[in-house]
Amino acid sequence: MKQSKKITALAGGVGASKLLLGLYGVMDPTDLTIIVNTGDDIVLHGLKISPDLDIVTYTLAGVVDPKKGWGLRAETFHALKHLAAYGRPNWFNLGDRDLATHIHRTALLAEGKTLSQAADFIRKALGVKSRILPMSDDPVPTMIDSNEGPLHFQEYLVKRRTEPIVKGIRFAGAESAQPAPGVLEAIRNADRILICPSNPLISIGPILAVPQVRAELRAHKEKVFAVCPIVAGKSLKGPSDKMLSQLGHAPTALGVAKLYADFTGTFVIDPADKSQSTAISALGMKAAVFPTVMKTLAQKRKLARTLLSVSL
Repeated sequence: MKQSKKITALAGGVGASKLLLGLYGVMDPTDLTIIVNTGDDIVLHGLKISPDLDIVTYTLAGVVDPKKGWGLRAETFHALKHLAAYGRPNWFNLGDRDLATHIHRTALLAEGKTLSQAADFIRKALGVKSRILPMSDDPVPTMIDSNEGPLHFQEYLVKRRTEPIVKGIRFAGAESAQPAPGVLEAIRNADRILICPSNPLISIGPILAVPQVRAELRAHKEKVFAVCPIVAGKSLKGPSDKMLSQLGHAPTALGVAKLYADFTGTFVIDPADKSQSTAISALGMKAAVFPTVMKTLAQKRKLARTLLSVSL
């Protein structure tokens, strides 16, 4: 029997989508609201690209490339190759059908629609039943201060393959951004709030940087469950461990717990990190130990069920 709790999840892209797919399968998907990082958003070839919004939407629509965890299944890249022939940059992979999403989003924004409205049109067109909200309708690009100078996060991640040394992270324009419509209400009205196993610095960090979001989470701390993206000192996906180390944080479950301690009631860690439970509890939150590695659909659904059923 499917759960009927109202769940709000804070999410990045690939790592978060594993848990979100599990939730989508074990609960009423109309009771799930997902607040998605848009710090990764970038404009290329005149198109507004929202990578994390698209990864989440494609995953829940069942059309994502299962091997990469992003983009569309069985995608081709003819347009990108032709753009390169014109001398345009091709370091950011944009598939032919994926381009339709970006063209559609850009056209909607040009017509005066907000990013929230565009995200809603796209998820409905693809048959996704859960609400998908950008963290803000205002642009809040994640900028990496590195030993090579300032880089947009996508340049750091995709173009430079995380080779530059991270010296700082900025969320440009965050101080004047507004939470997207429905974001604060989704946190306030949820029976349970889940922080997905995403990079705490550049996936969850931008959402927390939007004014009022962190304070709203803090006000409902007892309902917040955060799933650690680090297992046995390593990232489950992406450069979380490397970035944490370069910025002076321990690349461990405890290191992530310290970043979340002010607004998280229960911090979920893998059995591999059970020895850190006592130190995590000392930060003022419960430490819950469950398998968090999600390689199969069954594992994704099992963790989702556990997160929905474990007592507050």
